[in-house]
Amino acid sequence: MTHPSIPGFTEHRVPVGDGVTLNAAVGGGGAPVVLLHGFPQTHLMWRHVAADLAADHTVICPDLRGYGASDKPAGSGRDVYSKRTMARDVVRLAAELGHDRFALAGHDRGALVAFRAAMDHPGAVSRVLFLDVLPTLDMWDALRGVSGAVGFHLYLMAQAPGLPEQMIGASADAFFGHFLDAWTHTPDAMPADVRGHYLAASAAAVPSIVADYRASAGVDVEHDCADREAGNRLAMPVTVLQQDWGAALGYHAQGLWSAWAGDLRHRTVSCGHFMAEEDPALVTGEIRALGDR
Repeated sequence: MTHPSIPGFTEHRVPVGDGVTLNAAVGGGGAPVVLLHGFPQTHLMWRHVAADLAADHTVICPDLRGYGASDKPAGSGRDVYSKRTMARDVVRLAAELGHDRFALAGHDRGALVAFRAAMDHPGAVSRVLFLDVLPTLDMWDALRGVSGAVGFHLYLMAQAPGLPEQMIGASADAFFGHFLDAWTHTPDAMPADVRGHYLAASAAAVPSIVADYRASAGVDVEHDCADREAGNRLAMPVTVLQQDWGAALGYHAQGLWSAWAGDLRHRTVSCGHFMAEEDPALVTGEIRALGDR
C-alpha cells in the first residue's frame, strides 16, 4: 500500500549500522538540513516545510528508527531505542548521504533525538531547532499533580514490556488518534489521507514506539543526568518553539532551556502541537533564521 509523499522528494533506504536501515525522503539542493518527526507521525509531517526549504537546502526527512518505513529492531536491549542510539542513526544517515555537518530540526520525539544528537555530536550539528518539547530530564520534573495527567501516555509506556503493548495494540487507532485530535488546533491541517497514514504507520509499530518511550523513562534520563552533572551544554545556536505548556504545568520553559543552551532564542507560539503542519511558514522561517545566527 502506497502512502502520501512529499512532492519532488525521493525516498531512500540508508543503512546506519547495527543492521538497521532508515527510510528517508530527500530533496532540494544546497546547505543540508535534517528534519526529525514526532509522535504519532512519520517524516510526512514535514511535507510543507520540506518543500519550501528545498528551494535552497538539501532537505533530509527520515523516519526515525522504530517508526514509519524505517527498520524496527526488537527493543529488548536498554540502548536499542535510547536517544543516543537514535541520534547516532541520524548522524550516520547524513554522512551516508554525503553530509558531515548539517542543521537539525526536531519535533516532539524527534526533538529529543535532535537534543541528544546536538549534545553528543557538536561537530556534526551546526544549529538546531526544537519544536514543542522539553529535554527529557526536565519533562519528567514538569509533570506533577493533576495537571500532569496530560502526559498519561508517558507513564503508560514507561511500564515493563507486555501490558503497554497489549493495551495500545488492542485499540491502536483510538489511542494514536486521540493525540492527533487532542493536540491540534487546526484539524484541516491534517487531511484524511495523511491522518490515515499516521494511524496505519503507528499501529504497525506499537512495540517499537513503546520501546522508544520506555527508554525515555530510563536510559535517556541517565544520559541527561550525566550531562547536567558534567555541566555540558549545547554548543550551537538553538531555537525553541513551544506552546505555553509552562502556564498549565507551572514551569518556566525558557529558564529550563537556558540551562542547556547559551545561544538561545525561545518563542511561545499560538498554534497547536503539530506546528509544522498548522503553521509551516512560521517553522520554515525559524529554520532559515537559524542560519543567520
